[in-house]
Amino acid sequence: MVSHPEYAVTAELDVMVETRDGVELATDIYRPADPDTGEPIDEPKPVLLDRTPYGKRGRMERHGEWYAKRGYVVAIQDCRGRFNSGGDYYIFINEPEDGYDTVEWLADQPYCDGQVGTFGTSYGAWVQNALATQDPPHLEAMFVNQGAANGRKATFRHNGTFELRWLCWAFTLGGGFAQRALEDSDIQQRLANVDVRDVLANGPAQPGQSPLRHIPDYEEWAFDIMTQGAASDELWQEPGMNFEAYYDESADVPTVYSGAWYDSYTKATCDNFEALAERKDSDHFLLMGPWTHGWNSYPLPSWNKSYSGELEFGEQALRDYQETRLRFFDHYLKGKDTWDDQPTVQYFQMGTGDGEQTREGRLFHGGEWRSGEEWPLPDTEFTTYYIHEDGRLTTDEPTAEDAATSYEFDPRDPVPTIGGNCSSYITYEPREENILEYPLSERKLQDLTGRGGFDQRTREDTFGAEPPYGPLEERNDVLVYRTPPLEEDVEIAGPIRVRVYGSTDAPDTDFTAKLIDEHPPSEEFPNGAAINLCDSICRGRYRGYRDEPDLLEDGEVYEFEMEPYPTANVFKEGHRIRLDISSSNYPRYDVNNNTGGPLYGDREYRTATNTVHHNAEYATQIELPIQSR
Repeated sequence: MVSHPEYAVTAELDVMVETRDGVELATDIYRPADPDTGEPIDEPKPVLLDRTPYGKRGRMERHGEWYAKRGYVVAIQDCRGRFNSGGDYYIFINEPEDGYDTVEWLADQPYCDGQVGTFGTSYGAWVQNALATQDPPHLEAMFVNQGAANGRKATFRHNGTFELRWLCWAFTLGGGFAQRALEDSDIQQRLANVDVRDVLANGPAQPGQSPLRHIPDYEEWAFDIMTQGAASDELWQEPGMNFEAYYDESADVPTVYSGAWYDSYTKATCDNFEALAERKDSDHFLLMGPWTHGWNSYPLPSWNKSYSGELEFGEQALRDYQETRLRFFDHYLKGKDTWDDQPTVQYFQMGTGDGEQTREGRLFHGGEWRSGEEWPLPDTEFTTYYIHEDGRLTTDEPTAEDAATSYEFDPRDPVPTIGGNCSSYITYEPREENILEYPLSERKLQDLTGRGGFDQRTREDTFGAEPPYGPLEERNDVLVYRTPPLEEDVEIAGPIRVRVYGSTDAPDTDFTAKLIDEHPPSEEFPNGAAINLCDSICRGRYRGYRDEPDLLEDGEVYEFEMEPYPTANVFKEGHRIRLDISSSNYPRYDVNNNTGGPLYGDREYRTATNTVHHNAEYATQIELPIQSR
């Protein structure tokens, strides 16, 4: 039986935890208390640590109280340089040591029984993995929800490109609550007045010319991650940025890696589980739902939503986030039998629904929970589908000796992003009131891209789209390859690989890939629906996962390897499996100007003629993880 709420709660606010370099981190401590007297109980309890850059009050207080009532001490800490904590803020760099020092400080307190567990989502997941690289002696368990693995490979940067969400974040949730902005209402007002859509539309931001100039430390790290792409750049070897490089020395403690098929950290979540479950002796678990990233809901990042974008999955998709974490910590920190029946791998298989329209107007995609013992699933049959010059996507290898399709890629007219594995592509709602009349903390955030599964057609609110609106496949720079209507269901679950054999007349360019479940026309959806499942991109100069840039030669054929994020979906009978190939997906990724110039900040543009090859020698393909039932 899980711990039940039997205690009152007492809180000690802004306890300053001193780190090794003398910086003090503001920490709120929630302790179980005697329900009659209100005094903290004497019995030491396990401590749960949540470190956040978003402020530790408000909803976080209820979070701390919830676990304290159930017999845990809860420490919620402002990260270095944020809110009430001291020091200077540079995104993620100081989190490994700060996290280690906090774990050990907590373990030394009389209210702690010597065990410290960690939890948190998104940034709160990054900081857990960061401190784990330092292997704190008293760290005993982690519940890592929606976090990173290697910031250069897929999160800050992605196969050579930059995920523009971090620039959006720097202007909004980051810079808007920088200490300097909190101390100076004029600076916060300047940031509140920024419409991120204008920043993106006006071309690359320039150092010293954007509103970030008012918070120079934020401008520094933002431009560092935008302009530094080589693995040799010291930034990408820091333990707070690249946990993958420190897997072997990282803590060996029971860990849940939880995430979602439409999260911005899907690949990283699966990568962490796969690598660490193999390396470590402790129990490791993977839990993947059909949700999106959850920056706007608390304490459930998205687990309490049965939909993602325009897709409805039904009530079976819902999970109780708090209870799930409680069962895990009760088992590993209190010795209760609350996690014994948890599968090593548990995931939501999307796509078993009937495709009807719900009352809310969503497409009922449906799904059900499945389980396994490892990831990728042991009986996976990795099956290759090849593209052909007539637009087919089949398991037959192409036999043509010379077959290719070309298109013009104009970086000034990129393919718009419509949903997918997106988060933090946001701006604050424009307001006439000043920051004192309408505080930034109360302003709504507006989504620029959508998150989750969407019919891949532009509409009036699609960022970067112009009328006439319509299916992306009608663009001249989007190549579409689809199977014939399926004669039986095809189930996939696992990692996906794409190899585009491409050439260009530019010194650098990008290729993109997007996997789509193409629904047939129906009475409710007379045009059918092209539902995105996952996507990826490859910047030419970093093709083949190379560490250092290498520009392209005119007309030479290269292999552009991509890993669209893992997913689990049933392509139902009558549907088509579809692969879209292009050269941009904006603003999910920054646009390649095709000049071979700077990674970010180039104001020169060049239209490239890009060619995708589909012949016997250069067989562009996608590898799908087929599951048999």
